[in-house]
Amino acid sequence: MHLVNIGYGNMVHAERVVTVVAPEAAPIRRMISDARDRGHVIDATCGHKTKAVLVMDSDHLVLSPLMPETIAGRMNPRKEN
Repeated sequence: MHLVNIGYGNMVHAERVVTVVAPEAAPIRRMISDARDRGHVIDATCGHKTKAVLVMDSDHLVLSPLMPETIAGRMNPRKEN
């Protein structure tokens, strides 16, 4: 099991993440709104601005205060020899 820090000590299971996207696009904002209505949004921003949305395989959305590039880097750590 590989846990990834998505900000402020919050972790997600890396193998359950389908994609990481920025929240600025209208379709992503609609996805967040629809998921919030269904109770499928997990807000891990601790009151800060949402900079990344993680789409999970369980149809949940996780909101993160970190940039998508930062989360992607943490999901694929470099192996040093």
